[in-house]
This record gives sequence, structure tokens and C-alpha cells, in this order.
Amino acid sequence: MQKLEGKTFNVVQDNIEKLKELFPEILTENKIDIDKLRIALGEHVEKEKERYEFSWNGKTEAIQLAQKQTTGTLLPCKEESVNWDSTQNLFIEGDNLEVLRILQSSYRNKVKIIYIDPPYNTGNDFVYNDDFRDNLKNYKEVISENMKSNPETNGRFHTDWLNMMYPRLKIAKNLLKDDGLILISIDANEMKNLKAICDEIFGEENFVENIIWKKRYGAGGGTKGFANIHEYILVYSKRPIENLESPLSEEQIEAYKSKDEKYPQRGGYITQPLATSSKGERSNLMYSISHNGKEISPKKGSRWLWSKEKFEKAYANNEIVINESKSGFSVRFKQYLKDENGKIRNGKPLSIKADVFNQEGTREVADLLGKRGIFDFPKPVKLIEYLFSFIINDNDDDKDGLYLDFFAGSASSAHAVMKLNSEDGGNRRYIMVQFPEPCGSDSEAYKSGYNNICEIGKERIKRAGQKIIEEKNNALKNIDIGFKVFKLDETNLKVWDQESMNLEKELLDFVEPVKEGRTQEDVVYEILLKYGIDLTVPIEETTIAEKAVYSVGMGYLLICLERDLTLEQIEEMAKQQPERIVFYDEGFENDTVRTNAQQILKRYGVEDIRVI
Repeated sequence: MQKLEGKTFNVVQDNIEKLKELFPEILTENKIDIDKLRIALGEHVEKEKERYEFSWNGKTEAIQLAQKQTTGTLLPCKEESVNWDSTQNLFIEGDNLEVLRILQSSYRNKVKIIYIDPPYNTGNDFVYNDDFRDNLKNYKEVISENMKSNPETNGRFHTDWLNMMYPRLKIAKNLLKDDGLILISIDANEMKNLKAICDEIFGEENFVENIIWKKRYGAGGGTKGFANIHEYILVYSKRPIENLESPLSEEQIEAYKSKDEKYPQRGGYITQPLATSSKGERSNLMYSISHNGKEISPKKGSRWLWSKEKFEKAYANNEIVINESKSGFSVRFKQYLKDENGKIRNGKPLSIKADVFNQEGTREVADLLGKRGIFDFPKPVKLIEYLFSFIINDNDDDKDGLYLDFFAGSASSAHAVMKLNSEDGGNRRYIMVQFPEPCGSDSEAYKSGYNNICEIGKERIKRAGQKIIEEKNNALKNIDIGFKVFKLDETNLKVWDQESMNLEKELLDFVEPVKEGRTQEDVVYEILLKYGIDLTVPIEETTIAEKAVYSVGMGYLLICLERDLTLEQIEEMAKQQPERIVFYDEGFENDTVRTNAQQILKRYGVEDIRVI
């Protein structure tokens, strides 16, 4: 029987395996030979000692933090959740670096879009100082203390911020699908540094855009210099993308005013020029057009967009508009609002977003929570809806994607996901991750009963979901307005605990494997995380041969955390024919049962047998 690994996904080992596959010749006694790797890469190795690189004090440790494994877990918290048994959404409380590490096995290559609104490092923001030795222990100590800001007078002002951001972005990349996007809000204070580390982590070739968001109407009277009315949203892809589109805005749709005989099916249309600037020799695009007895050719330095065959088909279908003026002919094609199947076309996202302002975000939270000032500067839902509606590589039918925000704040991203689903019938899911940053005792949030930011986010999601249902007059039967709450903590099992690992195994055999205060259900969810299974899969607690068994994913995985198991009981479990099964290492009645159990399980087709 194979031991279930108690640590999270091993990034370094995974990278080594990829190198082995690409360059098997670089192995020497099962280790990477750097000299052989240099030879394999040939001329693509940088040999100059002086070369361009972005560096700062602590960068090496920041890289190592991204590679470090953890034995931490996420504890289920049903009493703070909504629709626990049916929801596909997650709200996770904890340090996002540790949480991202833990999520890697279950959600690697699964996330469609990540949006984060991290601290802008203005001098008043909380910047978490990670501890390379034991970040989980450090986290538990920090949440019991007062949080500290990162003042500009600090000599490591930018360095501390970079050391916080780098490992989190590095791990976040692993969670993205190959065609996934990450979008990061930032202002001018750290824009340059953020762009530099994103170029390094995601690759300059995967930079998509730097969106300028006009966040307010104008400046207040106290402005001394330029009125700062914008922020940035950096956009990167995990791999180079072929195409990016977005749904048309209401203003863009209204532009399709012209009508012809196709209006009932295809809606209105606008016209676009058929000629474009010449880009190299394309003889098939240099033909002449016959119209009313006259020949029309593209002007010097330009060519037609379409082939002659495509043009003639459109001309015959009354989809070409030709006008004559003193300066010559204008040839334009009709661009309809809808395609031939009646589906509204998409547009191109613009690099400037100027139709939604931060005042809307403030008002949304105030309206939901009944008071202003509970959360400062929340992003407007409409802005995040726009970002989450991006259509990647023409996959505009993908309304079931997974969306992640690991600086969740007041949970505007969760609100946006629910709103999008209510508008187009999608089944998008979200994962929100937020550090339980305490609300100051003199803050409006604390006076309103919120002890930390997580409590604000959870309450906001509850009220937003209910409001969406009410606005749709309860017509949305399947919309998911629930969420499962999990909280970051140390492992449930003594055998996986860093301190317990130093004890002799014989000592551990005689003690209860689960830590005091933890439940079997806590252990079940830890097994899911270490196994790499989605936390929202259905789990049923059942009884087989008088032993409690957890059936995961409709029997795909069985977990039995009982003691003194007999061969008869194990055979009854084997008859369920799960693909995987997990026991306690010391859960068998004796060594003979342990030895024979594997043969019984394999006889029923169970090949993946693990113990903890």
C-alpha cells in the first residue's frame, strides 16, 4: 500500500520531470547535470556576466518561497457557509501564499481567469512579511497580533512589496489553464515593478495589455498638480493567445442602427471600409470591382480585405455599400449585429475603460450592508463583470469557467460571477481567498459588528446573492448563490505535522492519529486536497459493514478512517468498486489483514490503495 503524501504539490520535482522528458541526456546519477543542460541548449544560453535583470534584496528567497511545500490544510466551516451540500463556490480564509500552495494539487491548470486587487503599497497598506522557515506558524502568530502597514519611511518599502507579490504570482500561474488570463489592478506607485515581475513570471511574450481604467469623474478641489483619475489593470496570459474578444457594450450595440431586409434575423448593421493599408504583395486582394458600369480598384498603397470570391458573394447578397463622391468611390461592407444564427457578435476589448467609476463600487457595498464606510475603495461589480466576460481564443460558449481572486477584500469578484450567471445563464464558479485582517476598533466596520475583512466579504456575498434572486423575481432556479467556507490551519494528522515527524514511528502507532479537536470530516477534506480532488465534489457519509465510510464523487473514492478493520469489512468496501480507497495506516486489525487487504481490493479492480 502506498503512503499518501502529506505535503502539497512539489513544484521543483515537477519541473525536473519536465526537463527529464525534454532532455534525458542531462541526467547524471538521477540528478540534473547543469553542464550537460547548457550543451543541450546550445547558443540559447546567456554567457555574459553583465546582463539585464530585475533584482532586489530578497528575490532569491521569494523564488524559494514559491517552490516550498506545506503540510497545511483547509478546515471546513459549515456553520458559516451557504448551501454547503450544493454550492460549487469557495470562500477561503487565510494567508493567500499558504492557501495557493494548498490549492495547487486540486486546481492546477483549472482556473480560467484570475483577478486580483492587491495592496497598492501607498504607505498605509498591510504588506504581509512571509517567513521562509514556517510560514503557516508565522501566519497563526500574525493573526493574533495587530497588523502592520508598510510605511514609505521603511528602507525596504518597495522590496517588502515585491517579496510579498512574487511568490504569490508565481504559484498563481500554476493554477491558470493554458489559455487562462490573470488581471491585476494597480496604480502608478508599483506599476513599473509589477510589470517587471510579471514579465519574468509569465513571460514578456504573454503580456496582453495594460488597461487604463478611468476610476473617477474628476479631481477634488484640493489637487495641487495633475488630477489623478486613473489606475491600471495589467493583463497577462499563461500561454500566447490567438484572439481576445469581449461582449459588446450597450453603447456599442446601439450603434447598429441601419436596417435592411435582414433586420428580423440579423438586427441592425454598421458599415466598415473594405480597403485597408497594403501589407506586402497580395495579388489576390488587388482586383477591380465592377459597379454600375464602372471599375473600382484599391487606391495606391492599399488593398481589399476580402478575396474576390468573398466580395462577389457579399455583393450579390446586398451586403456591400458603394457610394461615389468627388474624391472617388467608397466601398464598405455591412457588419451586422448578429450572425446568421441570430447570435450577437462580439467586439474587441478596449485598452481604456471609462464607463464605470469607483463611486459605484462604494455605493454597491453601502447599499448591500446598509451603511457607508464599512469597506474602503471596493472595485465596482460592473468593472469585474467586464473583465470576467473576456472571450479567449473564440471560446465564447465557455460560461462554466473557474474564477479566482486571492485578494478578495469585500468579495466584489464573487458578486460579479453571480451577476454574470444571472444575466446569461452561465455556471461560472469562484474561489475567494482573503486574509482575516482585523477591522480597527474605531472603524465603521467594527462598530457595525464585523471583526475582520472576511466577515464583510461573506456577508456581502450572502446579501448580493439574495438581491439577485429577488431582482429576477425568483425565476433563477439553478443559480448558485452559495459558498463553502474553509479556514487555513495546520494539518489534522500528527504523522504529517512537522513537529511530529521527528518522533519515532513506533511512538506514533500508539497515539490517536488525529489531532485533538479535529474531526473525521476535517481529515476527509485534507485527503481531497493532498489527492488533488476538487473541494466541491459531493461527499456522502455512509456505513459499510458497520464501519463509517465517506463516499467521494459518487463512489469514485472511498475513505475509511476507522480502526480494527477486518478482511470481511474490507471486502464489503471492495464490492463498491471504487477507483481509489484510503485507510489509516494503523487502521487494520493486524498485519495479516493489512497484507491480505491489498489482494482483496485488487481482485475487485481497486488499484489505487493509499494509507495515511
